[in-house]
Amino acid sequence: MAARFVRPSGLVGTVAGTKPWMGAIVPHAGWICSGAIAGEAIGTLAKSQPEVDVVIVFGAVHTPLPLRVAALASNSVWRLPGGDSAIAETLAGKLETDAPELVTVDDRFHVQEHAVEVEIPLVQQAWPNATLLPIELPLIDTAIEIGKQTAALVQAAKLSAVYLASSDLTHYGPNYQFAPAGVGIAGLNWAKDNDRRLLSVVTDMQPENVLTEVRQHLSACGGGAIAAMMAACREHGASEAKVLRHQNSFEVLQNVAPQRPDNAVGYAGVVIG
Repeated sequence: MAARFVRPSGLVGTVAGTKPWMGAIVPHAGWICSGAIAGEAIGTLAKSQPEVDVVIVFGAVHTPLPLRVAALASNSVWRLPGGDSAIAETLAGKLETDAPELVTVDDRFHVQEHAVEVEIPLVQQAWPNATLLPIELPLIDTAIEIGKQTAALVQAAKLSAVYLASSDLTHYGPNYQFAPAGVGIAGLNWAKDNDRRLLSVVTDMQPENVLTEVRQHLSACGGGAIAAMMAACREHGASEAKVLRHQNSFEVLQNVAPQRPDNAVGYAGVVIG
């Protein structure tokens, strides 16, 4: 059994060996559903990289507007009830200047977006002194290049960094208008297998195939974010991905608010290094 640890902040994680992990897939549903999984992945990163200069968060895009590039925000700080997180403005500005064909500044994709926001309190606990670079990233072909460019700028600036991809997995059931295997336990089992196919692509360290897998099987809301995060980590020498935990909302809620087996969203905590 993997050892467990508690940082002084109280953030709990699982030590997945001694490898220097540098990135993670983290879910972004309400904390009651996915907070423990996100915290475990972020905690594992924090155990491996306890002090970093910047945390780059590639986020799924839920804002129903067209977006053909990655979206940065114009604000200099994210203000939450638990404290502020300063934006890595120099890094963001350099990314915008050096890769205008890949990114834009558009606050519309941040103001109402939860994919990045829900991770920030966990990031603040894990790396209280780090700056933050939130990047909203749709499922676009240039996701790999955006990840590579971001990592290259981090390296050129001689910054220490970790990379997060904020994404849930298969959204299954009538609520999501997606139930190819029917409604009920059999359908939810199908959805977990759908997740596992994507997670297999991740553990094979094939970010280029993530986009195709997600498009073909609708297995994540943040496929672009996952591909970019993996590509960024690979630029730093990452060669391995490890799934820490994989559940869905139906399973998690059985202990706190049992639901009918009609709808579920998949969650996984995965570390890259």
